[in-house]
Amino acid sequence: MSEQPGGRPRPIPIILDCDPGHDDAIAILLAAASPAVDLRAVTTTFGNCSMEDATRNALRVLTLAGATDIPVARGAETSLRGDAELGNYVHGRSGLDGPDLPEPAFGASDLAAAELIERVVGASDAPVTLVATGPITNIATVLERGRVDRARIAEILFMGGSVDRGNHTPTAEFNAFADPEALAAVLGSGLPVRMVGLNLTHQALATPAVVDRMRAMDHRVGRIAAEWMGFFGSSYRAIWAFDSPPVHDPCTIAVLISPELIRWRRCFVAVETAGEWTRGTTVVDLHDRYRRVPNAEVAMELDADGYWDLVLESIDRLGRGR
Repeated sequence: MSEQPGGRPRPIPIILDCDPGHDDAIAILLAAASPAVDLRAVTTTFGNCSMEDATRNALRVLTLAGATDIPVARGAETSLRGDAELGNYVHGRSGLDGPDLPEPAFGASDLAAAELIERVVGASDAPVTLVATGPITNIATVLERGRVDRARIAEILFMGGSVDRGNHTPTAEFNAFADPEALAAVLGSGLPVRMVGLNLTHQALATPAVVDRMRAMDHRVGRIAAEWMGFFGSSYRAIWAFDSPPVHDPCTIAVLISPELIRWRRCFVAVETAGEWTRGTTVVDLHDRYRRVPNAEVAMELDADGYWDLVLESIDRLGRGR
């Protein structure tokens, strides 16, 4: 993080590309709450729900956070090849089922997601970090359009893939499965890329003690977060027999705020786009078996206690400020 005059750290400018989603919603709250990041825009995509539902959810979460000055733009309705895998079986019909949320206090931009990303990156006074917590279609589209000076992109930090198991299929994580062609384009872009996969996010469990801390907050934001975890947790118990749900997406924001929370491994990463049984599987060469030039930093180990302290303190600060 660079410094402002007077020696104060300069917030990291970010664009959050997401498909809210209970864990995306927590990531939005964390980004809106932290002075360490400067949330310049939110863009939406299909994924946990339809793109239109994701857009409405993003507007409602930002309204809850009191961050109605953040521009929101609609993005991809389908993958690059034209299909739309949805995760409603986890997140419910709306993509954010559970507690009642405020109706949006503002509307989405007239710009498409790719156009808003291009505009924000082009106008920024510092390179922008692109954070993707859903299928990475919008960012791949920006790269394909070629209208952004790539030097203005600090890095692409995405939640997706895995070093080991999958969740949507036995080997593939949902976001990677939903648009592996887009992920392949990002991994092959030559830009700095960091991958936060299931092997890391399965360490970020919203245990009963974590949910109790949310519920004990004396404001609406904390109580809603606790109810989100209740719905999300019930899905994880029913589908994957998890005692507590892994809250994937805020890991991407947390590491920008507190880099010491995650230990990384630099290696070559590819994604399967053609396998009959393994489409969307990320191949992470931890031991240099392919002798390929590393193209990503892969998240390996999370300080879970530090992560939850950061997330919960940020949510509490945001809620008390409303």
